[in-house]
Amino acid sequence: SPNGRTLASSGADHRIRLWNSDTGQCLKTLHGHSNWIWGLAWSPDGTTLASGSDDSTVRLWNPSTGECLKTLQGHTTWFWGVSWSPDGQILASSSGDLSIRLWDIQQGKCVKILQGHHNWIWSLAWSPDGTTLASGSDDCTIRLWNPSTGKCLKVLEGHDYWVEAIAWS
Repeated sequence: SPNGRTLASSGADHRIRLWNSDTGQCLKTLHGHSNWIWGLAWSPDGTTLASGSDDSTVRLWNPSTGECLKTLQGHTTWFWGVSWSPDGQILASSSGDLSIRLWDIQQGKCVKILQGHHNWIWSLAWSPDGTTLASGSDDCTIRLWNPSTGKCLKVLEGHDYWVEAIAWS
């Protein structure tokens, strides 16, 4: 979590566990997904946890109560990554369906679909100022996107294998 007190974990058992990072005690177990959970991301203010699963859904959770607040549907196959915009208003999700979806969290709906990768999209990362979204794919490229327009700004090539993780300085 942004305050460093709670760690979220997920796996093949279709559950999310919230841990006290000081004591190691499991605080809550969140149930709702029906398949493996590959992606987790805390909102910048720590009030919401996003999860993405192979059940093709993104779920938004209240970590204090364990309640599922919203289920976002739209991806058509395996799910890989989730990443919050720095202002916490937009959630990006990526999938094996070769798309990135941008979700307006207040409305609970997809507002843009970004396409251009030629294989699964594993990872997503917002620039610190929120003006660019980076995506890493099995097509061995990183794409830089303008989230406002949905346009691909650049394709970074040079990897010989999948790009599974990316991070901004």
